[in-house]
Amino acid sequence: MTGTTAEIVSVEHIRKDFKLRAGLIERMLGSAPHVVALDDVSLALNEGEVLGLVGESGSGKSTLAHVLVRLTDITAGTIRYRGKDVTNVAPRELRPLRSRMQLVFQDSQSSFNPRKTVGRALLDALRLGGLESIRRYGRAIELLSLVGLGAAIFSRYPHELSGGQRQRVGIARALAMRPEVLIADEPISSLDVSLQAQILNLLMGLRQQLGLTMMFISHDLAVVNAISSRVGVMYAGRLVELGLTAEVLRSPAHPYTHALLASIPSGLAGRGKKTLISGEAPSPSQRQSGCHFASRCSHAMAVCRNVFPPTVRLSETHTVECHLHALSTSS
Repeated sequence: MTGTTAEIVSVEHIRKDFKLRAGLIERMLGSAPHVVALDDVSLALNEGEVLGLVGESGSGKSTLAHVLVRLTDITAGTIRYRGKDVTNVAPRELRPLRSRMQLVFQDSQSSFNPRKTVGRALLDALRLGGLESIRRYGRAIELLSLVGLGAAIFSRYPHELSGGQRQRVGIARALAMRPEVLIADEPISSLDVSLQAQILNLLMGLRQQLGLTMMFISHDLAVVNAISSRVGVMYAGRLVELGLTAEVLRSPAHPYTHALLASIPSGLAGRGKKTLISGEAPSPSQRQSGCHFASRCSHAMAVCRNVFPPTVRLSETHTVECHLHALSTSS
């Protein structure tokens, strides 16, 4: 929590494993292969902020988003909503929680039922949100207008819409539940460049108009830099750096954050030519005995390969998970 700002939702020491289908050898040995998607992640989303979450594909960003809205159950850890432990609440008790936190999906095509019109999708969301039937149609038209679409869209099917229109409908459907938290999972990555700015401006305008708290997941550091108040950097299922946007993207502390910034052709502030990150991320099906980034890090030491790094607090608002900073603060 930053200052006196209230935490809306938080996760503490979250772990999420996904079981894989066992092959013949695994079945004979009685072992169940699994993938570790989230490994000891702790994070809080504060009221009124835009928290950017960045990292390579497979780093666990989308899994964390699904965990926050309780679409995915966790293997270990604690989830809190406004201070209340909601880790193991019954499905019936989850409905009001899910209405307060909504997810905008990356793939606007697959997130809709192709047999339902836009209007039916919105009316269903409004019904689930508890709005009386007599008011649903009018509210659905209001929602379409809110995201810049006309009433003619109401009777169309998803395949009849452009990608930008479908994403706007997806945002309208999320807003139908009157959420206080909107989690946008790569909402512009599947769109043409010409449409990306429009959707981004729409989200920022809605945030201000409706007083939303947002988590914005993206691989585009320039976008995250422009809209986020805080940034979290994920790598191989771990949250390796977290802080105010200016701290993390202007003065990165973790070698992986440095590498992400260097991989942008021109950098956020003219950092020079593009530098590719060498090596590959560790397999999520294999447990790591040390820092997950050690095999790709030019600063790796023996301790990095054998011991998980501690979380080091660099300032009141900036933390990093790295042995380099642990050694510098202890000396």
